[in-house]
Amino acid sequence: MRNYIAEFIGTFALVFCGTGAVIIDQQSGGAVTHVGVAITFGLIVMSMIYSLGNISGAHLNPAVSIAFTIAGRFRVKQLPGYIVSQLAGALLASLTLKFLFPANEFLGATMPAGTEMQSFILELILTFFLMLVIVNVANGSKEQGMFAGMAIGSVVALEAMFAGPICGASMNPARSCAPAIASGHTAHLWIYILAPIAGAALAIPVWKYLTAKIKTDQ
Repeated sequence: MRNYIAEFIGTFALVFCGTGAVIIDQQSGGAVTHVGVAITFGLIVMSMIYSLGNISGAHLNPAVSIAFTIAGRFRVKQLPGYIVSQLAGALLASLTLKFLFPANEFLGATMPAGTEMQSFILELILTFFLMLVIVNVANGSKEQGMFAGMAIGSVVALEAMFAGPICGASMNPARSCAPAIASGHTAHLWIYILAPIAGAALAIPVWKYLTAKIKTDQ
């Protein structure tokens, strides 16, 4: 139960601060800036990993939990509880932001700026790279190494910085589902559910191949 509560709190913080930065940037006429939004996402991910990583692993992302399960580094029986906790925390964050900023139409929802396929491919590739970093720096399924938070937070900020204007750089079904449901803009939600899960899952066999080759060489 402590793991589930930690995932709930961590995902709440991620969505509240990250999408909150998007909303406040819109409400303030660009005071936060796009770069500021990207840095906010990276910093909150880093902070939650250092705060909660030794408790639940601070996955904060259903795609990450699913990928760890595929890798055999996370128990299948824990997966449903993690996903429910992440989605619940994210949704509560979006509902809180809706209460605070009722006039905001999208509540930080991720929306494709171009075609749906363009955003799908971008999200898949971005999540692939993110998961490749996570699975290499995490200890088991626990993201608690000295540099794990910095590495993962930096990748989130980097990818949000350059790809955010096109696809939203979600890389996280919980982060996208919550504002979409709270705002009622769910038309493109399938992209941000399927692409991150596929990208994270694809990273696992690649990681296994690469690490097996290193062990063979040694």
